[in-house]
Amino acid sequence: MTSVFIVDDHYMVIEGIRSLLQSEKDIDWMGHATNASSCLAFLKTHIPDVILMDINLPDRSGIDLCKQAIALQPTVHILGLSTFNQQPFIKNMMDNGAVGYILKNASKAELLEAINTVMKGKNYLSMEAALSLREKQPTIPLISRREKEVLILISDGLTNNEIAEKLFISVPTVNTHRKSLLEKFNVGNTAELIKLAVKYNLV
Repeated sequence: MTSVFIVDDHYMVIEGIRSLLQSEKDIDWMGHATNASSCLAFLKTHIPDVILMDINLPDRSGIDLCKQAIALQPTVHILGLSTFNQQPFIKNMMDNGAVGYILKNASKAELLEAINTVMKGKNYLSMEAALSLREKQPTIPLISRREKEVLILISDGLTNNEIAEKLFISVPTVNTHRKSLLEKFNVGNTAELIKLAVKYNLV
């Protein structure tokens, strides 16, 4: 029996995966967490065999959480679970201790194969993730969920005031995110930022 826990902030994803796995007699569904803090609290008293971990969480990245979770429970097998197929996300997740990486559009058969593979002590990469790691790709800056939201709104042509109003944050906070994005992408203006964001399929 393999115990499985999922960390994702989208209930449709949680329910979808639960419905795929709950009928499997060899799978023990341990539940879910919708953020990193809840996951770490759970791991203080429980040890699942496998954690399906989203990359993009509301309180911190799954990449950081992966390292913290393994420090707390070294025997756990973490599978990165994401819509992101860019090389930096996959590499950083694996570097922080994940033993596999699959996309959220994976079939039930692939999900079960991934779980069974890591439980045998082997790494598992979806075909898309494996191909992404083999390709020589430009270095795509790692940005937070909030930075991505700001980036998308910048590309839509919104002003700082409009972005602040839409995201319910202050204008100085928007300015901070904008400055951070310019620094991470190593560009000097918004036009160059948007150009790279489009190139990297971030908007």
